[in-house]
Amino acid sequence: MEKKVCFRVTHLVLVFLFMVVIGFTMVEAQKCKPSGKLKGKKPPKNECGDECCEAGKFYPTYKCSPPVSRRTKAILTINNFEKGGDGGAPSECDGKFHSNKTPVVALSTGWFNKMKRCHKNITIHAKGKSVAAMVVDECDSTVGCDSVHAYQPPCPNNIVDGSEAVWKALGVPKKDWGWMEIYWSE
Repeated sequence: MEKKVCFRVTHLVLVFLFMVVIGFTMVEAQKCKPSGKLKGKKPPKNECGDECCEAGKFYPTYKCSPPVSRRTKAILTINNFEKGGDGGAPSECDGKFHSNKTPVVALSTGWFNKMKRCHKNITIHAKGKSVAAMVVDECDSTVGCDSVHAYQPPCPNNIVDGSEAVWKALGVPKKDWGWMEIYWSE
């Protein structure tokens, strides 16, 4: 009888340890680590806005973003999606520019997911308010520091880049636009 009890306890301990190892492996697999580095180049004079690449500085690049959940933590930044705005080129999803009066966003490369979120709405939550915004562009986390990207560094892997309409809907005073911690959901 003692052998059976001892075997069962040993078996349960081994199963528990196996589950712990699998759990740690799954958590580790969900982390998004840099996929490379990009060396910054000095932008031509008057070719860059607020955030310019620095010559010789290395910037991390990412092909992934943190896992998406019902409350995905992110950083909301501001983008001008209109022609001549800091977004640069037309939006990736439809090749068009979008009005700042429309709630639209660009997502970091991993969340953009090779255009699979194009024209889908996400809900952005901050400061007790929320707004639905359509995904129209990618905030590229793999490249930057060139004319196509307005000589700006690669996007971090946790960015929701929103139009003015997004910031207004969240009730953020204009003087505070630019960077804010948020949660988003699909």
